[in-house]
Amino acid sequence: MTREDWALPDPHFQPEFYADVPLKRLISWVIDTILIVLIVIVIVPFTAFTGLFFLPLLTFFVSFAYRVITLSNGAATLGMRLTAIELRNAQGHRLNSGEALLHTIGYTLSFAFPLLQIASVVMMASTQRGQGLSDMALGTVALNKRAHN
Repeated sequence: MTREDWALPDPHFQPEFYADVPLKRLISWVIDTILIVLIVIVIVPFTAFTGLFFLPLLTFFVSFAYRVITLSNGAATLGMRLTAIELRNAQGHRLNSGEALLHTIGYTLSFAFPLLQIASVVMMASTQRGQGLSDMALGTVALNKRAHN
């Protein structure tokens, strides 16, 4: 993908789209993690508490589904919506279901391998567009949402 293929704001000419995005992504992640834990807590009694025996697996599936559903229905998780950021693809569009699925798979793989997660966080904090590993692979970027009139 060449620079000309990008339909995203240029970080040099429109830095407001990228201002504080790494910090907002961290805050969003904390909010989303809390929401996922709350969802799991609500689900466990409906499993007659057998969900406690496979709690990590249940949490994994809830987290995966939460991210795919929220990213494909608005390009942002609930935490991202609260911090006013959203994911956009290289063409500047919101993520479709397939892109949301691929982004979630990339996120999940990064978390499965701590060195990948560390590299991803370093990239988010140091690249011009604040992209992590899965963002770089897919051409996605987190942006501050535009104010609506």
